Amino acid sequence: MTDVQPVAGSCPVVDYRMFLPPVPARTLFGRVDGIQDTARPVARSEEAQGYWIFTDQATIQSGLQQPELWSSSVIVATDPTPAYRWIPVMLDPPEHTKWRRVLGGYLTPGRVKAMEADQRRLAKEIVEGIKARGECDFVTDFARVFPSTIFLELMGMPQEKLAEFLEWEDMILHQNPESDPDNSIRLGGMAKVQQFFAGLIAERRAGPDPEAGDIVSAAVRWEIDGEPASDVDILNCLLLLFMAGLDTVASQSSYALMHLATHPEDRRRVAADPSMIPHAVEEILRAYPIVQTARKATRDATFGGCPVKAGDMALFPLSAAGRDESVYPEARSVDLDRENTRHISFGAGPHFCLGSHLARQELVILLEEWHRQIPEYEITGSPMEHGGGVWGLNSLGLRWES
Repeated sequence: MTDVQPVAGSCPVVDYRMFLPPVPARTLFGRVDGIQDTARPVARSEEAQGYWIFTDQATIQSGLQQPELWSSSVIVATDPTPAYRWIPVMLDPPEHTKWRRVLGGYLTPGRVKAMEADQRRLAKEIVEGIKARGECDFVTDFARVFPSTIFLELMGMPQEKLAEFLEWEDMILHQNPESDPDNSIRLGGMAKVQQFFAGLIAERRAGPDPEAGDIVSAAVRWEIDGEPASDVDILNCLLLLFMAGLDTVASQSSYALMHLATHPEDRRRVAADPSMIPHAVEEILRAYPIVQTARKATRDATFGGCPVKAGDMALFPLSAAGRDESVYPEARSVDLDRENTRHISFGAGPHFCLGSHLARQELVILLEEWHRQIPEYEITGSPMEHGGGVWGLNSLGLRWES
């Protein structure tokens, strides 16, 4: 899967596909590790129309910090002309900057900190409901429930529809060429989400609540350049928030529990000393970056030693950045004593993740409350993972003495 074919006068060509049927957990990280070991700082995939794959942290970070060269109007390497526009992630400055200002106030450190007590109470209740069973699928029973419940409250969406929302999220983010060969499931999922939000916005406009602090209630009053934001743009923004809110922390926390379940010494350390959990979160974020984003070249240029042409697609896999052994010794291993855990797993440049403060807090609370009640556990079965733009586990069976 990582065979490299040297091509005279060009970058090495590797057998890389963005979307695969489910594969054994950690396969995707191992595949990128192999490419990074043999093709640095860049390789090329011939999938779809072909695209560059940048493989070291310095080059990836540099590209993400240059929106004037690498446009975010396309963020899936195999889809250079998307029929969708997720806001603000698929916008370039200055339009992107305007939307960041609109959204930034909802996820400030202060506002996130104010949610901590309620989030901790929720995590405690979920673990209490699981503990007596002696086993669970961590992905479905905890990872997808905890951050999603928080997200629905933040958005002002009905909690009772969570199962349906997660079905739509699967339609959009967890398909592959075998399950969705013509992209109809993915696009159908987006349509369902936008149809739901269109109805919710209509309700909020018909019966506004001046005391409401949720994002959807505020969205009906959003302005860009002093003018009301269009309904199309609002729906595209809410669609992006929907995908991020229901998927990213769920995926990241699943890799965290998988690591701790398979590394008893690390697990016992975090259970015995919760004060080290924030540091452990940063190290796991560094070692298991789940976002693999892409960009489209705006002009001809030499970048990473490659002759980039206007319109070229490029993959900037954060998995390669975090596991770059020229930056982090033994980078593919989690080391809870590592001093340098600075990473770009939340991105770099203007598109640095707006939800990073919330994600970090949720991950810390999740690990603290889980290990407070279930300090010893092990994996059952063989976890499988899905690829795409955001990697994650399909399931993670755990068991413990109840």
